[in-house]
Amino acid sequence: MSQIFTAILEREGDLVVALCPELDVASQGGTLDEALSNLREAISLFLEFAGSEEIEARTHGPILVTQVEVPARAS
Repeated sequence: MSQIFTAILEREGDLVVALCPELDVASQGGTLDEALSNLREAISLFLEFAGSEEIEARTHGPILVTQVEVPARAS
């Protein structure tokens, strides 16, 4: 059975950083696909080896991701 988690990706220089905010687990890669693959592996390893108390302590509720618009700052 699969679980669905949020993945937030951000380019930092030559790398792509991938974060799962529900579990506070992160990874990185040279491409978007590599970063996502590495994040999947990091999440799987975390869920496999972390104790139930640690998983519960680090698990956040549903994460809602959106964008907001704010007025441009006057120069």
